[in-house]
Amino acid sequence: MSIRPGLKAPDFELDGFYNGKIQKISLSDYKGKWVLLVFYPADFTFVCPTELVTIARRYKELRELDVEVLAISIDTPFVHKVWQEVELSKMIEGGVPYPLLSDLAGKVGKLYGVYDEDEGLNLRGTFLIDPDGVIQFSDIVNAPVGRNVEELIRRIKAFQHVRQSGGQEVCPAQWEPGKNTLKPGADLAGKVFEVWNNG
Repeated sequence: MSIRPGLKAPDFELDGFYNGKIQKISLSDYKGKWVLLVFYPADFTFVCPTELVTIARRYKELRELDVEVLAISIDTPFVHKVWQEVELSKMIEGGVPYPLLSDLAGKVGKLYGVYDEDEGLNLRGTFLIDPDGVIQFSDIVNAPVGRNVEELIRRIKAFQHVRQSGGQEVCPAQWEPGKNTLKPGADLAGKVFEVWNNG
């Protein structure tokens, strides 16, 4: 069965480098929290450090949204450690503040449908998992183009708003906090133009 939004996220346990040490980390360790899974091709590449550092620069904001970040590539924990020390820490003080997990042979990447067998690497897959363990959005981008962290955060806020409303409100295109939401129902059918301001 393929992985898609609306389905439970498959659990996994991987070795990773986090808080200065190598340790085992499971998705289930974060049960009850929002989790952003960030698959990326490899350490010591070109687009990857720009993505991870950009996410790290917004990490405080993500934590305030109760979101944990797990970054996953095919590199070993030892390579993650060296990468933090020799490159990432030069781009952001202390390196990235979230776990770098080691998906050797793309085992988890295959589960999530992001592993490129020909290249032996994970593509740029992004998955938002809600506190119930359900995938709310997924996005897979080929290796040459990096993610837009601003858009990731916008979508996180939108899905959190929908959850807080108990599903009674949905977020239209371009939605930002403070903008109009939509309340699905017979009264709204054919009248979205009356309440949606795409400004």
